[in-house]
Order: sequence, then C-alpha cells, then structure tokens
Amino acid sequence: MTITDRIIQSIRDVPDFPKPGIIFKDITPLLKDVQLSSDITQALKQHWENYRIDAIVGIESRGFIWGNSLAQAMKIPFIPVRKKGKLPAETFAHSYDLEYGSAEVEIHADAFEGQMNVLIHDDLLATGGTAVAAAELVKRAGGKVAGFSFLVELSFLNGAETLKKYKEEIHSLVSF
Repeated sequence: MTITDRIIQSIRDVPDFPKPGIIFKDITPLLKDVQLSSDITQALKQHWENYRIDAIVGIESRGFIWGNSLAQAMKIPFIPVRKKGKLPAETFAHSYDLEYGSAEVEIHADAFEGQMNVLIHDDLLATGGTAVAAAELVKRAGGKVAGFSFLVELSFLNGAETLKKYKEEIHSLVSF
C-alpha cells in the first residue's frame, strides 16, 4: 500500500466542522500511527531534499507537526508562523481571509539571516489564504519562498493557483 493510500485511510472526515457545510479533514488519527508519521516525514524529505532550502516555516498549529520533523530530518532551522499575539519578540503581522472567516498571523522580525530560501509547510491547502499570509511574512522578514509543502490539498478549491505567484513548486502528499 502506498503512503498516499495509508494517509487517505487514516484521515477522518468530520462533517459540519467548524461550521455547517464544511467537511473537515482531521489528521490527528495519523499521529497515533508512529510508523506512518515517520514515513510522512521521510516522503516529504525525499521530495524536497534536492531543492535549495535553508529553513522551513511551519504554520500554526498543525503545520508545526511535520514542518518541524522535516526541518530536523533535513538538518535546517524551523521557523514558526503563529497566530497574532503568540510570539514574544518583535514581529511582522499579516491579515488574511479564510474559507470560513479571517485571521492574522505573525513571524519574528529576525526570523531569517540574509536571503534564506524558505519552504512553507502546513497540513492542508484549501483556498491558499494561510499559505499566502506566510509567504508575505517570509518576504517581509527577508526570506525567499522556495516552495510550498502540504500533507493534504483540497484541489477543488484551487488554492495552488493562488500560490503560484510566489513559487510554482507546490507539493502535497494527498489530494482530494
């Protein structure tokens, strides 16, 4: 069985969360499977290891899970993008719209040294709003977007098209 099949089998659909009409793709069951979780990290690493990537940005909160694991596997820094008010030092902020509301995220102003090539990682690509916000923060903090990495893409929402203005390299392990 492929890793894609194993991920699809493990993801739980939660209807009407966080609001009616949304089918939430819950990745928490994947975390109970230690081997699958490790295999996900290795699959992500295999895809990205031949690209020039100096750091990985993970988007709060589920982007921290495999984003940090991937950074460790690639032996490069992990930089968090967090919800407003969660980072303790000077930050840059960016507001954006979600498919079911709006939000604001921040990154430390001193996140990058020079023009680092930065991979942006999150668990899910939907409309692309959160990843766009992270890309804007990477640019503002002095980094360059090297690509986008996701566990799951909801391709029917066309989020990848929104991200292509930052970088064409967009990779997801699973697409629905």
